[in-house]
Amino acid sequence: MTPPRTPSGHGDLDPKETERQKRTAALAAAELVQDGARLGLGTGSTVAYLLPALAARGLRDMLCVATSPATERAASALGLVLKTLDELGELDIAIDGADQIDQRRWLVKGGGASHTREKIVARAARRFVVIASAEKAVAAVSAPVPLEVLRFGAQSTLHALGSAQLREVPPSPDGNLIGDYLGGVGDPAVLAARLSCTPGVVEHGLFAPELVSDILIAGSDGVEHRSGAKRG
Repeated sequence: MTPPRTPSGHGDLDPKETERQKRTAALAAAELVQDGARLGLGTGSTVAYLLPALAARGLRDMLCVATSPATERAASALGLVLKTLDELGELDIAIDGADQIDQRRWLVKGGGASHTREKIVARAARRFVVIASAEKAVAAVSAPVPLEVLRFGAQSTLHALGSAQLREVPPSPDGNLIGDYLGGVGDPAVLAARLSCTPGVVEHGLFAPELVSDILIAGSDGVEHRSGAKRG
């Protein structure tokens, strides 16, 4: 089944305004990337604006890691140089979107079913930058929380979570099933630990604040820059 609509902190924006905000956030993030950067590229509609912005800058010696086949194809078509994460090791910066961003910098990601790779890349980066339109900012994160689940015993895994279901979507880039946790979130740290400890759950879409270095949220009046954890 298709997951419920993601909660929004800003109501229903005009679609054109939402797209303008995504592009504004992406352009701001592209300016943070320097020559020679080892860059992680996220997945999704906001990152779709980031890729041409990076290509237009003409940065020298930049090497990129893509978190999904879709991002890989789009980046390659724009002439960005792609490597694997194992080839590059630690990244200087990674840039990605989010489905929800709360006031404590907890994120919900995974609407595009690539959250496992996205979390690996975020952890590998010394600086993880999140870009979003204003509607993604919420008071507190809530369901649905995306899940990547092993095919073996998938229904047993979902039953153990109490309130979860699979999506009628293609598998993850690594061949696993995609679903959503639909129960209450409460303390995101407690739920994240519970999901991580459930056998059969490959990864979940709760991203902890300590992963996040910067959040760029574009609104009608410009870009709000929230600073977070510093790593490296």
